[in-house]
Amino acid sequence: MPKAASWADRMIDAPLPQTVAVLIATRGRPAILKTVLALVAAQTRVPDRIVVAATEEADVVGLDLASGVTVTFGPAGLTRQRNRALATAAGIDLLIFFDDDFLASRFWVERVLAAFASHPNLVALTGAVLADGIKSAGITSEVGLAMLAKRDGSPLETSALQDGIGPYGCNMAFRASAITGLRFDERLPLYGWLEDADFGALAARRGIVARAEDLCGIHLGHKPGRVSGKRLGYSQIVNPIYLARKGTVPIGFAAKLMTKNIVANALKSLAPEPWIDRAGRLRGNLVGIADILRGRVTPERAAKL
Repeated sequence: MPKAASWADRMIDAPLPQTVAVLIATRGRPAILKTVLALVAAQTRVPDRIVVAATEEADVVGLDLASGVTVTFGPAGLTRQRNRALATAAGIDLLIFFDDDFLASRFWVERVLAAFASHPNLVALTGAVLADGIKSAGITSEVGLAMLAKRDGSPLETSALQDGIGPYGCNMAFRASAITGLRFDERLPLYGWLEDADFGALAARRGIVARAEDLCGIHLGHKPGRVSGKRLGYSQIVNPIYLARKGTVPIGFAAKLMTKNIVANALKSLAPEPWIDRAGRLRGNLVGIADILRGRVTPERAAKL
């Protein structure tokens, strides 16, 4: 895999970003989405465009669709939905992707614009997640909002960027001119497992990818509506191999990640967390391993399990 450029390696022809869009893929979380959109609308620098890529009307029930939010409908799948949102963002300089359960600091848009304006070779930037419900039973909106209000009450000073850190899908921004022609890989179905690493690696071939500690937010990690254990377990095995072959994930990283997931699912299936289907994930791991041994590297098969 090509090594990401260092700060001094190269400059890209990047005018100062003037316009910004927030793009959100959603499915089955209308109440949380409403909270997320309220935070986006309350930014100190309001986005020029807000796009929600949904799968059906039920995804956006209760939202004020006359508030300037553009909603697109189409097939489910994180990569498909993000690509639909991308297609609506022509003419926008800076593209921000938030998960539909990510609560963004009110300074997020203002600060990300400043970072891209200050670093013309920056193509992708991700923020610091103050708390990540993916690693637990999840965080309620009420708790997340309280945590965010506390941090925004004493905002961080602008921090130096940490280069070489790829984007985390729940909160990431890209310079539109630098990702022209790139799309999220729709062979990664459903939840998209590692789609952010794949897209970030492609962007890194065109400039700098980094993280900024002063771009803060809370990832609720809302569990209902997520992928079944067996399907996710399959993706945990097949997606890393697929991306290693594609050249966007180092084979050593892929092997380490696969091993970590197999061991965790095997050991914890004996006394699983209530919010994780460890037995299902382990079954999916085993199906994925069997497919790999047969030379079958087809990440889209997860959607059929």
